[in-house]
Amino acid sequence: MKITDVKSFLVYPDTPRSTTAEGSKNKNLILLKVETDEGITGWGEANTQVDKARSIAQHITGLGRYLTGRNPFHIKHFTQMVYNDFGGKRGSFELFCAMSGIEIALWDLIGKSLNTPVYNLLGGPCRDRIRVYANGWFSGAHTPDELAQKALDTVKLGFKAIKFYPIPGPRRLFISREDERVAVENVRVIREAVGPDIDILIDVHRRLAPMHAIRVATMIEEFNPFWYEEPVSPENLDALAEVRRAINLPVVTGEALYTKIAFREVLERRAADILNPDVASCGGILELKEIAAMAEPCYVAISPHNYNSPTMGLAATIQVAAILPNFLITEYFVNFGEFGDAIAVNPFKVEEGYIRLPNGPGLGLEINEEALEDFPFRELPPRKFRIYSDEGP
Repeated sequence: MKITDVKSFLVYPDTPRSTTAEGSKNKNLILLKVETDEGITGWGEANTQVDKARSIAQHITGLGRYLTGRNPFHIKHFTQMVYNDFGGKRGSFELFCAMSGIEIALWDLIGKSLNTPVYNLLGGPCRDRIRVYANGWFSGAHTPDELAQKALDTVKLGFKAIKFYPIPGPRRLFISREDERVAVENVRVIREAVGPDIDILIDVHRRLAPMHAIRVATMIEEFNPFWYEEPVSPENLDALAEVRRAINLPVVTGEALYTKIAFREVLERRAADILNPDVASCGGILELKEIAAMAEPCYVAISPHNYNSPTMGLAATIQVAAILPNFLITEYFVNFGEFGDAIAVNPFKVEEGYIRLPNGPGLGLEINEEALEDFPFRELPPRKFRIYSDEGP
């Protein structure tokens, strides 16, 4: 069997749930398909960010030129070729996303050719269902009361864990005492709304200097957060480790790190309790498995980041999560749910906070390619960033 083509599909997941009174809050997504001379195809997904989808698609096209004629079973050699030869050992978000998306599609293709789920090719499952938490549920909430209502609505969908970003304002190292107060209030109202049995996951999103990260963590501790994600940037692992030592909440990092090379130092410095690499950007299915294997003897859990659609990105995450002894929970973006239902032949369903392990070959999910035409790429308006005169003291 030989690869004959690699096709990418840039799509905008515009559905009623993804749009608020302020307009859509989504990004363009990238699905891709690898075709072979035997008619077997594999689907994958590359992680994206706002304003970067087209550059990632260009990387997929570039890599596709070097896949034509190759054996799709040679996955490990492909990723080594991408990093060493194509990339010249110069990594980037765009390169790793493109590589990850293709790698995912190759696993789907191989599983289909062997008529077995990918998890059977990786060692077999350790569980028959995957725990998920909700993200993307809070669009349009501008007050604590609105946030609390959105949280309740999300719990009613069947989620037992929800994640959000309590700190207001743009991403800056130093914040005011008022911003700290608002962050604590946001956590408080959600805890009071959902009660003690729903897990609340706090994401700081690489924003703060250690002094603020520690203060906020100390003040919200009474509300029993499930974790404290990326309190500071992983670019400074000494600072991240400093925060971890100073607080009593589990610290998460990893969504902005790519390949096991970047995760080695996190583990060596004991800078986090939980790692959250994204299968669609960290290097793919095998790379996520290897990162988890590195973390396991260090007593570090794996909770894959999944800012992707609930189709191939989630499908790949589920396949890896099934085999990991140190898996904890993974991410599900509810604002992409209707889009996933519209394009997937057999969409995943969240039941009581879990998704059942699929039994189908490959990644266990099929894409209706014709349905993608209903979600064309959208040129989004420029985001409103601050200028110098907007900055506070």
